[in-house]
Amino acid sequence: MLKALRRIEGQARGVQRMIEDGRDCAEVIQQMAAIRNAVDRLAHRTVASNLRSCLAGAALDGDRMASVERGLDALAVIRS
Repeated sequence: MLKALRRIEGQARGVQRMIEDGRDCAEVIQQMAAIRNAVDRLAHRTVASNLRSCLAGAALDGDRMASVERGLDALAVIRS
């Protein structure tokens, strides 16, 4: 997670430099969209990881855990 956050931080600093350098608005927006997508992916991974941890303690049987995994996979598809 920290590696992803550092990458996002680097992207944000890059956008700051682009703005300071007077780069084209479309280029800046494209990079901002990339940052937003990276944050969304990280948020999904974080929620999914926390959900898995919580459910692991709930002693779900294999079929129920497989259903949870399929649900998480479906959410990932929706977010991408």
